[in-house]
Amino acid sequence: MNLPRLDLSQNRHYKWWAFFAIAVGTFTSVADFGSLIVALPTISAHFGTDLPTTQWVMIGYSLTISVLLLPMGRLSDIIGRRRVYIMGFLIFIVGGVLASTAQSINVLIVFKILQGVGGSMTQGTGMAMAVTAFPANERGQALGSSITVVGAGNILGPVLGGLIVGALGWRWIFYTSVILSVVSISAVLLVLDSKRFSRRGTGSAAFDWPGAALSTGALLSFLLVMTSGPRLGWTFPPVMVGIALLVIFIALFIWWEQRVSAPLMDLRMFRSRFVSMAVGAQFLSFVGNSSVRFLIPFYLQAVLRYSPQQIGLIIVPSAIAMIVAGPISGRLSDRYGLRRFTVGGLVLSTAGLLILSTLTESSPVMLVIVALVFQMSGNGTFYPPNNASILGSVPESKYGVMSGFVNLIRNAGNITGIAVGTAIVTATMASLGFLPSLSAVSEVGGEEIITAFVAGLRITYKIMATLMVASMVLSFIRGGGQGTPANEPSAEATRPASTA
Repeated sequence: MNLPRLDLSQNRHYKWWAFFAIAVGTFTSVADFGSLIVALPTISAHFGTDLPTTQWVMIGYSLTISVLLLPMGRLSDIIGRRRVYIMGFLIFIVGGVLASTAQSINVLIVFKILQGVGGSMTQGTGMAMAVTAFPANERGQALGSSITVVGAGNILGPVLGGLIVGALGWRWIFYTSVILSVVSISAVLLVLDSKRFSRRGTGSAAFDWPGAALSTGALLSFLLVMTSGPRLGWTFPPVMVGIALLVIFIALFIWWEQRVSAPLMDLRMFRSRFVSMAVGAQFLSFVGNSSVRFLIPFYLQAVLRYSPQQIGLIIVPSAIAMIVAGPISGRLSDRYGLRRFTVGGLVLSTAGLLILSTLTESSPVMLVIVALVFQMSGNGTFYPPNNASILGSVPESKYGVMSGFVNLIRNAGNITGIAVGTAIVTATMASLGFLPSLSAVSEVGGEEIITAFVAGLRITYKIMATLMVASMVLSFIRGGGQGTPANEPSAEATRPASTA
């Protein structure tokens, strides 16, 4: 596709033109996800399937994105990020058109998985291009502004989805995503400098197929184990087989990546304390925070008796807090260093979790709102500088695979947090003599089961607050520089000659 491009590269505000061109695609991806979640009950009713089966529309999509983020990020470093980004949206468009014509739930799941392939090509690549558009000393500002776009998509996606499904039907969710995807491609073609954003990495152009296969196997095993374990039991034979496969795939991946000349991901960069602790802090923060987003709607609906529409309004202030905090933290961390903002953000998130750990069956909703505002503003403060530090640890030629890795940390942390939080709550309910199922809270109800659920909720948030403190410690002791410290050579510089 060759559209006449606006020559804005000499404009002193070009970085923002580039950012907004990429932001259209980011908003499209986030809003599409939120819109489809709202449409799931209607889709379930249309095809006459139960909701757990219908949820595989989203599960299949999310799994596909997660397992392909690293390979697609590496591919973008080899053949050019702009090219992979556009190809990703083209696949997303094809999948959306086909999904809109689906005549069965199984066909819809397959086409949504196809969209997941396209999504894996755009998510990490978009972040890499956004960071590339800004100077190195403004990396936090770029990532903080991205938080604003993601937050806006999270707020507007469900709202748009509800309006579209109510007025036009669920198939228009896919038509709308196709239209926004076309706008996204057009913005990139018109604005982004093809030479700058199609620049290929300076290293080997070989693609690590064995590494891609092993990472895909490891991630697929991990995600399936974490989603099935709490539901089927950790000693259920297929779950145990999945755990064994996970260990095998991880061991083989580490063994292979240390021997191949052009690895999918250079594991030697994790020898840097700065990088390894930033990644560890990121993962723990997502584990700690994801349980809030998952469990709070159960509390608000089953315990405090709010409707889904009211719950959406209750969550809006916290989403706005993240939108505001992101760019402020990104800009200030570029100027004053990382540590005070990463640690400060985690302090806010921990405070929010500790407030939530005091919830009772009759807590005022304002307490929940205040806690969520603390928690989400903490997220917005922490993620831009921490992401900037991770991306700053590698040369620009590897931004694609590292951006994919950052997105992978988010997905893995979210799934782990939901699984762990669910396991703690249901185990508490079982210990008190009730069915260990979250659905029983809303379907069965009753004062005693509500009390058991709230008890599990308090324990969960205390444990998650402890994880946030651990993340805080990692962020504090790693230091506050930008990128790889000068006295710690990058992984590229320490890589020995290939043995493969």
